[in-house]
Amino acid sequence: MSKLAADYDKGFSHSWQLLKRIFSYFKPYKVRVVIGVVSMGIVALATAALAYLVKPAIDEIFINQDREALITVPALIVGVFLIKGIFQYLQNYLMKYSGLRVLEDMRNALYSKMVCLPVKFFEENQVGMLMSRIINDVMMIRVSLPALVMVIRQILTMAGLIGIVFYHDWYLAIWSILVLPLAIYPFYVFARKLRKYSRRNQSKIADIATFLQEIFSGVRVVKAFATEDEEYGRFKEENSRLVRIAVKQVIVSELSSRVMELVGVIGVSLVIWFGGNKVIDGDMSAGAFFSFLTSLFLLYEPIKKLNSANSDFQNALAGAERVFEVVDSKDVVEEADGDVALTPPFTGLAFEGVTFGYEDNGAPALSDLDLAVSRGDRIAIVGPSGSGKTTLVNMVPRFYVPQSGRIVLNGRNLNDFTLATLRRSIGMVSQEAFLFNATVADNIAYGQDSVDMAAVEQAARTAFAHDFVCELPDGYDTVIGERGVKLSGGQKQRLTIARALLKNPPLLILDEATSALDTESERIVQLALENLMQDRTSIVIAHRLSTVLGSDRIVVMDKGRIVDQGPHGELLTRCDLYAKLYTMQFSDNNHVVAKDSQAGEEA
Repeated sequence: MSKLAADYDKGFSHSWQLLKRIFSYFKPYKVRVVIGVVSMGIVALATAALAYLVKPAIDEIFINQDREALITVPALIVGVFLIKGIFQYLQNYLMKYSGLRVLEDMRNALYSKMVCLPVKFFEENQVGMLMSRIINDVMMIRVSLPALVMVIRQILTMAGLIGIVFYHDWYLAIWSILVLPLAIYPFYVFARKLRKYSRRNQSKIADIATFLQEIFSGVRVVKAFATEDEEYGRFKEENSRLVRIAVKQVIVSELSSRVMELVGVIGVSLVIWFGGNKVIDGDMSAGAFFSFLTSLFLLYEPIKKLNSANSDFQNALAGAERVFEVVDSKDVVEEADGDVALTPPFTGLAFEGVTFGYEDNGAPALSDLDLAVSRGDRIAIVGPSGSGKTTLVNMVPRFYVPQSGRIVLNGRNLNDFTLATLRRSIGMVSQEAFLFNATVADNIAYGQDSVDMAAVEQAARTAFAHDFVCELPDGYDTVIGERGVKLSGGQKQRLTIARALLKNPPLLILDEATSALDTESERIVQLALENLMQDRTSIVIAHRLSTVLGSDRIVVMDKGRIVDQGPHGELLTRCDLYAKLYTMQFSDNNHVVAKDSQAGEEA
């Protein structure tokens, strides 16, 4: 999706714009976020209070040997720890809760955006990449607010501790924090590198998801060609690249942590040298010095945590970039909907000068095409491969939109109708019988508002599917696996026909529905299709001409144009292309029959 990325970078080059977009998703949970921020402030104050209590603990208890202080100081320490624990739990819970809810909202928003995109989008983008956008990239964004809150909490903690050290000795405090500016530059450099490697890591995870989806979906082909070892080698290489990127992330993260620690050690060393001299000279009490030193140790701990929070923060920004690439790209536009509901009956369909071409293809798939379909017609479309037959029928449910010309349905422009009512009025049965990993009943009733088992069973009977469904382990409640993997090709096709029957559309489109079946399955499916086409307007794409000889009209296509149309007998005498297709197909069939007959005689 390099084009998406290019468009995105033009509008969102600055991290602050990303942050504003991310935080807008946290607005519904602002009360919880505010309570979490207040809790965070209390935790920061409690940390500073613990550092301050070191002074009375040493001076009053161990040097002055005050027994009253021996009771009050430990009690105060327990109380401060208790308060810190309660509010730290509250802060962490509220921030993580808000993050999980934002994760839910963003996934819902991204999925609702993607599922409404045109078919063209899914043809141009890999499924694994889209899955990675919704699952992995959104997951990265979830930590954005908690990471930012962690940064703020550490800054508040540092502010409180710096106040304590300045309270004890401002001169020593200046020397102790003098080294802090040394950490700013490496912090900035490491942040940029972490962001870059996180972006690469997310991209590589998407590549692996795409690879796995492709291999697992085509596992039969892999096994048929015995290429398990080759595919393992490809996966191993992709996985190795992912690990190499992750190792670079670890190197940068660990280097930044060590740099922060070095800065802290330099500061502490200076404090011990200067502070030790002051205690020896009597200018500072031991309790005050150790309270100062404790504050300083606690001060450098937030600096180290800032590095960890920054790593999470950069990961979140990298995920946000990839998510908003889809949301904001000018090329990713939801399907335009009409405002007129399509209502029965179907009266007519007409293609008027329709031209359409795919990107990166030289010649258009359809060129200035005209075709009229009347109510009750049974239209067959034939032609050589690549002639535009499937593209033509895919224009009717608006999977593709004409680049010029128009399509008229029931006397209105097709674009005027709402997509929902348009597509519910069309039944499609294609060569690829797609079924969901659900029960037989759910697959037949897919898209229906409610499941009427009597209607489901009747549709199955009409599609000649009821008998084999009853033989399944749980009948209509049998889960048939991903893409209906537990069924044969003919069984899957009959279920899709049953689904179309239950939908009861006035217009039916069959796209080579029997071309992938064996002879016996084809015969049964053809009977089911006859039941489906009964009393409906039908447009049938057929590879086998024997299945469309009885059509009212046969439309012959070649190179995106209609070269002729009419009944079988007329086309056979006047259309050279149709006669050629017919002769090739039926001479092949006769050759096979003759060969089988000869083999039988020899036997």
